[in-house]
Amino acid sequence: MIESIPDKSTIEKAHKLITPFIHRTPVLTSQYINQLTGAELFFKCENFQKIGAFKARGGLNAILSLTDEQLKNGVTTHSSGNHAQAIAFAAAKVGAKAFIVMPDNSAAVKVKAVEGYGAQITFCPNTPEDRQGAVDKIIEATGAAFVHPFNNYAVIAGQGTAAKELIEDLDFHLDAIIAPVGGGGLLSGTALSAHYFSRGTEVFAGEPEGAADAVLSFKSGKIEKAPYVKTIADGLLTPLGPKNLEIIRKYVREILTVSDEEIIAAMRLMWERMKIVVEPSGAVVLAAILKNKEVFRGKKVGIIISGGNVDLGKLPF
Repeated sequence: MIESIPDKSTIEKAHKLITPFIHRTPVLTSQYINQLTGAELFFKCENFQKIGAFKARGGLNAILSLTDEQLKNGVTTHSSGNHAQAIAFAAAKVGAKAFIVMPDNSAAVKVKAVEGYGAQITFCPNTPEDRQGAVDKIIEATGAAFVHPFNNYAVIAGQGTAAKELIEDLDFHLDAIIAPVGGGGLLSGTALSAHYFSRGTEVFAGEPEGAADAVLSFKSGKIEKAPYVKTIADGLLTPLGPKNLEIIRKYVREILTVSDEEIIAAMRLMWERMKIVVEPSGAVVLAAILKNKEVFRGKKVGIIISGGNVDLGKLPF
């Protein structure tokens, strides 16, 4: 496993390692949304990725980086859904058992997907302490290798490949890139890729007001708890990891918070105007731009749409 902040070559190696197993997702634009925001937006559609989310990248890089000896007892992780799918998917690719801890309020569509990859699921209350406690019991019982969903340099390097592709697929320089932030795996990977492959591109993040720990940690320099945790963006509920915070404070300009109402409006806008399925966590970034038009006006902005795993029986509109 990677023991230090990924450098440029580490992200390049991660990209080469996972390329046979992932989609190189498209970059879409919307003239209507450009006019609405006053910016030129370029949507990196990780909702079209394997498992329906960018998490496939980090999960694959982490699992493919393990030795046969490390894989022999299987792998384990905790996740509300997308990382759970990623590890189950990656484990199936290498023929390893996957023991996944999921909160007992996880979206049904994500639970079914994890089961579909052949993983064994353990449910627990949705707190960081309960998640980690359940994983610790699995490790004690099975000897499985633990892959943290975000506080893991191999995962961070894998997540950074989404922004790397976005940068490569455009024949001009981006003024900014914005990604959602929960645990910080995608944001820290995005920030590193922008630093290595697109110097001068500023990195922003979007975060729900109902899980606003990252913005506090970003300001204080230490891991903080959100004042309250209640948001439709279920993929962004987890607090930042220490490894992620170190990278984010060094390479991210600003974290912008948005309400659930703003997230739902942005989500609906993308469904209606772009004709794509985007989950609430993936809509946070557009919501942040719509709320802060003056920050992005006149700029070329890359947007990482993190995923499209939505329970169609519980749409918020």
